[in-house]
Amino acid sequence: MDMQSGRNRRREKSYQGVQGVIVSMEPTQIGNRRADGCMQYVGLEDQDGNLVYFQVSPATFVLDFVMLQEGMTVTMYYRTDEPVPLIYPPQYRAAVVVPQMSGQRVDVDYYNHSLVNRDMTLQLNLNSSVEITTTNNQRFMGNPAGNDLVVVYSTSTRSIPAQTTPMRIIVLCRQQ
Repeated sequence: MDMQSGRNRRREKSYQGVQGVIVSMEPTQIGNRRADGCMQYVGLEDQDGNLVYFQVSPATFVLDFVMLQEGMTVTMYYRTDEPVPLIYPPQYRAAVVVPQMSGQRVDVDYYNHSLVNRDMTLQLNLNSSVEITTTNNQRFMGNPAGNDLVVVYSTSTRSIPAQTTPMRIIVLCRQQ
């Protein structure tokens, strides 16, 4: 492999999404502890009829704080760098859940100092109208660059990378 091809290769996204319909929701436990109602396994059936399970915990960010329920269409994102058990059907820890929203697109990824996502498919243009908050709905007081972001937008250019001025950004602040 030469240096040129290595430099132009796209990087893998930090988060991977699975879109589908919630078909089951069950309380779950960690290890030998009893299920306390705070965590649940959510069964998601994707467009191809495959079943994927997600562990939804209090640390999972649910866009707009929507109450999840069976029959709802959602996209569940998991971190691509976390270990997963090699079982079928697959099971992931949900990092972000996005309910289906008409006319809105969502990207969940790491955005660099130029506000370009990891796989270099979307660049953000910010202005004073862009609402930037944290996961607990507080105003984010810093620069969103260099963070994992949930970006909600409606349109983008056809350039590479596509450019958009998002409607809002939620910063997935690192836990201390």
